[in-house]
Amino acid sequence: MTARRRTSRRRPVRGADPLVVGATAVALLFGTMLVRDGLSGAQPPLPAGAAADPSHDGASAPDSPTLDPSAPRRLRIPSISVDATFTDLGLDAKGALETPPAERANLVGWYRDGAAPGEDGTAVVVGHVDDKHGPGVLYRLGLLRPGLAVAVTRADRKVVTFTIDQVRSYPKTAFPSDEVYAATGRAELRIITCGGHYDHKNGYDSNTVVFAHLTSSSPAPA
Repeated sequence: MTARRRTSRRRPVRGADPLVVGATAVALLFGTMLVRDGLSGAQPPLPAGAAADPSHDGASAPDSPTLDPSAPRRLRIPSISVDATFTDLGLDAKGALETPPAERANLVGWYRDGAAPGEDGTAVVVGHVDDKHGPGVLYRLGLLRPGLAVAVTRADRKVVTFTIDQVRSYPKTAFPSDEVYAATGRAELRIITCGGHYDHKNGYDSNTVVFAHLTSSSPAPA
């Protein structure tokens, strides 16, 4: 089945730009915590860089047909040991993205007024890089590389698998909202957390962003 197009009920996240999650909302969402144990070093792992190894270029993985909308229920990224449940996120009164509850460590959030993972459009997933107890669910996000897989189990009992195209780090003061959130004519996924340098006054100064596209779907195991 092909996905239904997004309807007018879906609202952009407001901020300095029409679709800002990273520059404003994510900065507020994840910019206040500092890892306090020996795993952190000075900062979370950084992406390797813009240049991808051609032998592991996710862009070469073929697209899969898009699906009808269905809410995500579980995010699995085996290469960085992520196996997390989802919560739905909307916008607060100021138009910023709501935050996943900080007290639930193994949780990621999905912007419910955007595309669902596997639907035609760009689905947005966010999670904490750390909290007062230590590394958060997406602390290792910067270790991902093109060609690796991300799997999302949906409410309709389908598992949609995305292949990573690139992993980037952007300063929060120059977050490219159009590049990150724009629809591309296929089912894509963005996974976002904080990164870069941390200070107590301003929090983290960057966002780590994973770009991926849908490459397969299958029934969830019984």
